[in-house]
Amino acid sequence: MAALPVNLDMDVLRTFVTGIDLGSFAKAATRLGRSPSAISLQLRKLEDQVGQPLLRRNGRGLALTEPGEMLLGYARRLLDLNDAALGAVAAPALAGRVRLGLPQDFAETELPTVLARFARLHPGVRVEAHVERDAVLRAEVEAGRLDLALVWDATGAAGEGSLIARLPLVWVGPRTEAGLAADRPLPLALFGPPCLFRQAATGALDAAGIPWRVAFSSPGLAGLWAAVAAGLGITLRTPHGLPPTLRRLDPDESGLPSLPGLALRLVRGMAGADPSVERFAALLRETFADAAAVRT
Repeated sequence: MAALPVNLDMDVLRTFVTGIDLGSFAKAATRLGRSPSAISLQLRKLEDQVGQPLLRRNGRGLALTEPGEMLLGYARRLLDLNDAALGAVAAPALAGRVRLGLPQDFAETELPTVLARFARLHPGVRVEAHVERDAVLRAEVEAGRLDLALVWDATGAAGEGSLIARLPLVWVGPRTEAGLAADRPLPLALFGPPCLFRQAATGALDAAGIPWRVAFSSPGLAGLWAAVAAGLGITLRTPHGLPPTLRRLDPDESGLPSLPGLALRLVRGMAGADPSVERFAALLRETFADAAAVRT
């Protein structure tokens, strides 16, 4: 008589995927509301089910084994299918449109992940994504042309939208340069005004008594990355999505001033609550909470 196939436990798979995405199973325990010992038992159960070690020691942390990497892809698809099935059966199918605005920083990182997952869960909803600078996004929300927008907030005020993540600001230079040139005034690559990052960079340098000049100005993030990689100047951004041609500059080593953090907030249009918009907003909060936790 043939042995019955093993059924993978969806809760255990979710723990496995959450721990890998957050970069820590201790963080996964907090996120999922379980104790660290319960998480360890779940991981052992999963390894027993597949008959392979899924994790290995890597210095003071953990890394995936080859079977673990293979299982991770299947686990993501199984969880997405599980969530889509429950969403389709447990609630009426969503329909309509969501108009989203977001900064260029996330157009090639979080945005594809969010759009793909939302499309699988809610294929009847059309999502329109508008990638613009902060001032444009705020104006579009106020004019009622966007339902949701991710915007930067340097003030830390609690009155605008909902807090999505707090990200540090860092100086960014070319990967290949051993150290900053002693050029004075300091060459900068920045967006044109109005721009919170430009204000933060020039304000910090002025406060530190470091002369500066704008050596390169671009309306797009790709242009800034290219200019910095070419050595035309340094810039200031969050550490999110830095290309491999660039690196964070340590203020202690470079003589640059330290910088405060920046809040990312989700603001909404004036339209009333719409189930499609609410579901997309919840998915955005979940996605960016995971991304912020990985960078912590």
